[in-house]
This record gives sequence, structure tokens and C-alpha cells, in this order.
Amino acid sequence: MHDPVLDTLLRPFDDGLIDWPTTPALFLRARYGAALSSVERTRLICEQSFKPEHDRLEQAGFSLRAATDTARYPLVIVLPPRQREEYRALLARAVERAEPGGIVLACVSNLEGAKTVESDLKALCGNVTSLSKNKCRAFWATTDAINADQVSLWRTLDAPRPILDGRFQSRPGLFAWDRIDAGSERLVAHLPALSGHGADLGGGYGYLSDEVLRRYPEVRLDLYEAEQRAVELAELNLKAYGERIACRWHDVTKGIDGPYDFIVSNPPFHAGRADQPKLGQAFIRSAAAALKPGGSLYMVANRHLPYEAGLKAAFKSVSLLHEDRDYKVYRGIK
Repeated sequence: MHDPVLDTLLRPFDDGLIDWPTTPALFLRARYGAALSSVERTRLICEQSFKPEHDRLEQAGFSLRAATDTARYPLVIVLPPRQREEYRALLARAVERAEPGGIVLACVSNLEGAKTVESDLKALCGNVTSLSKNKCRAFWATTDAINADQVSLWRTLDAPRPILDGRFQSRPGLFAWDRIDAGSERLVAHLPALSGHGADLGGGYGYLSDEVLRRYPEVRLDLYEAEQRAVELAELNLKAYGERIACRWHDVTKGIDGPYDFIVSNPPFHAGRADQPKLGQAFIRSAAAALKPGGSLYMVANRHLPYEAGLKAAFKSVSLLHEDRDYKVYRGIK
């Protein structure tokens, strides 16, 4: 698919403004697209904590590394995320991972605040060159004279920290990272008594799983989450439940294990600025396939999302457990 950010990111190489180094470059928050199809696989070592993008890169033949790797590179490429503390920490890490005199290259859509992110890279490195194309901005800096104090300050901006009076550990960049999401709260308030082996699809840092495990002591639960940064925190937040919980870094849209007695979910419904109801619809199909006959899906969704037809197609019966001006809570029985 056409990806204007990726297209613009590679433009400095096409225009001869940056040369590919003779050793691999590091690509932070990498993602695959048509623009990368012509790039030699040996030129990049990629890092991606979001499972669908991680898997696409792997299937395309790119090497992936763990976030704990501390090697340094002549060129570090980064696609900054939207959340400010998270992207500043990622920029600081990109500068740290670059060799002295190396290059840090980033690209951001104009709609996502490209000029602001460019200014932040300048604050770290003191020099920036940029070009604009496809309503995006690619910008790069050398690491000859970095602001070490600023790098050190920003490097910890997305570090895990206690939230909700210490009940959970979370970090910037995760969905509803510093609060209890209102949709999940609605779902918890309308759950019946649960028993057996269940799953939490899109479990985030673990709020919904914690509520289920705390309320129903006989329940065992598998938490599925596509963002590895969230899975690590869910494991920490739920470790007191021991063998009753298993946290899995997994793309739910590709199907899940089972069979389960019940499934709970507050599925994601957007990517970037755009609503993506197909994500929730894929969650519904995966849940239906993984439930035992007679098992139930309990799901909350923003009321404007078109999920009723998908639920009725996937389940024997569907009921509306709660409805208000913002949310609907459904039960689907297989």
C-alpha cells in the first residue's frame, strides 16, 4: 500500500542527500510498505514493538532486533509516534544509538506535527536538514555535537511509572496510559459472574484482566495484546495472580488459541487519526472462532461503531447489556 511517510522518508537517499552506510542502519519503529520493497534487506536492522508491523517486516525478510540491544550505528532511522513523551524518548534513544558523527533521520506527516518533531530533533543535535514531499517532512541531523543533558532528560520520558495511586504501572504511548478507559469501566460494570478459562483481547496494561481475576477467583485468563510495551507492563501488573494469567504478545486479528469459556474485550478501533472499525470486526471473528459452544463474548464499543451486523453474523444470539450516549456493551453467545 502507498505510504506517504515511508515514501518521503526514503527521498533523501533517492535524491543523493544521504548515502546508505556500508554497514547496516538501525530503523526504530520501522514499518513495511511499498517504498521499502526495493531496499536491500541487509541495509536495515529493524525494531518494532507492534506485532502486526513486526510480523510484516519479518515476512518481508528484514532483520529485527530487541529493544535491549545497545549497539551503535552509522545511521539511525526513526518513525516517531504521535504521543509527545513517547516520541521524544524515541528521538533521544535514536541519538544515543547513533555513532559519533552519525546521522539520525526521521519523517512525520504534516498532520502529525512534523515541524514540531523536527524542532525537537534540533534541540537534541543542534543541526537539522529537511525536505517536504507528499504532505510529509523528512529531516535529519548529525550527532557531532549533541546536547547530552537534553538527551538524558528525554530518554526517560516514556519510562514505566505508577498510575492510579500505584495500582498499576504504565507508560506514555499506550492506550489510555494514565487512566482507566471509560469503555473498559463500562464493560466491567456490566459483566455477569464468570468462570472457567477466558481471554482478554487487546488487554493493554492489564486493567480489564485485573478486574476479572480479582472478582472471580476461579477464573484463568489469557491476555492478548499487540503492543509489546504494554505486554511487559501487563505481566508486571498481573504477576500476583501467578499461573492464573498468561500474557501474550499477539495479533488478535490473525486468530487466537482456545477453546475459551468466555472472552472480554475493549477492542481498538482506530489507527492514527482514522477510525478503523475493521479492527473490531476482526476481533469479533477471532473471538467467535475461539469460544466453546455456548461460550460468550462480552465486548464494549463506542456506540457509533458498526459492530451489530458482525456480531449477529458470528454469534447465535446477541444482546445489548448496556447503552448510553457514548458506549454499548454487548454479549454474544456462540
